[in-house]
Amino acid sequence: MSDPAFAKANVSPKKIVVGFYNLENLFDTKDDPSKLDDDFTPTGFKQWNEKRYTKKLKKLGKVISKIGKKETGDPPALLAVAEIENASVLEDLIKVKALVEHDYGVVHFDSPDERGIDVGLIYRKDCFTVSTAVTKTVWLETETGERDYTRDILHVTGNLMGTKIHLLINHWPSRRKGANETAHKRIKAAQENRKIIESLREKEPDARIMILGDFNDGPYDVSVKDHLVQKDLYNPMVFLNTKYEGSLNHNFEWYLFDQIILSTNFMRIHQNNFKYLYSNIYNEKYLTEFRGKFKGNPFRTYAGKRYLGGYSDHFPVYITFKIHS
Repeated sequence: MSDPAFAKANVSPKKIVVGFYNLENLFDTKDDPSKLDDDFTPTGFKQWNEKRYTKKLKKLGKVISKIGKKETGDPPALLAVAEIENASVLEDLIKVKALVEHDYGVVHFDSPDERGIDVGLIYRKDCFTVSTAVTKTVWLETETGERDYTRDILHVTGNLMGTKIHLLINHWPSRRKGANETAHKRIKAAQENRKIIESLREKEPDARIMILGDFNDGPYDVSVKDHLVQKDLYNPMVFLNTKYEGSLNHNFEWYLFDQIILSTNFMRIHQNNFKYLYSNIYNEKYLTEFRGKFKGNPFRTYAGKRYLGGYSDHFPVYITFKIHS
């Protein structure tokens, strides 16, 4: 239901898309002494230079401009992102030829992640206006009691096509040391999201909430299905979780770590300007490896040290809504 305190943002299109995309280490080429970004410098392990950086920006811009365009005729109204180094890389991204005409804005905060990768948001100004943006720390500790740094949760509140919404943008701790060994970290991240949701519900019982991110767990993993998704949330990504498709592939298995989860009032028949239509993985052929044993996998920028020149090791995911004026 529209919040009368929020003025309507221009004229509603019939449909809009909200998406999430892990951009696979979108770093600039400068060395930041406060971050472990040495690999992504011209003299670093990956020999990351301006030519490669510019090429990646153009490629990502092309992808973003096409997410949901078949369904709506426009690029995403909102796109949450992960694995970005700073605000400047997002500012560079929205200036590429494929995106500049769509007048995107940027939301970003530096997080304490040791590698310097953060989450962020780009939004079309004709669809969305930002009211507030804050971060919430996910506090983790090692076995010896030292702090284990990870990405903050980005909480953005704003007006999407005349309706007040809350976005919780996440990038949960990785599985690098083993899925079971690191599961408690992702459970903690899920619990921090629940704290934000419950706090919101106390002030706004009918708050509209989207949780977007790379959870490093799938829809059926404990962190998501037991600790995050409760009766007030709906996860449309469960229908995309098959052995034939996913948002990333590891050791020849598909995973759907990239998800968008909705508060159930987005599914309501009455008093609802947003009609949920469907969720999807944007995995067009041009985004994939064309040949070899990894055929069909996301065409990534790097495989270890080897530069491939692709887009990302993840496919974007998105949700399409029909807007009722």
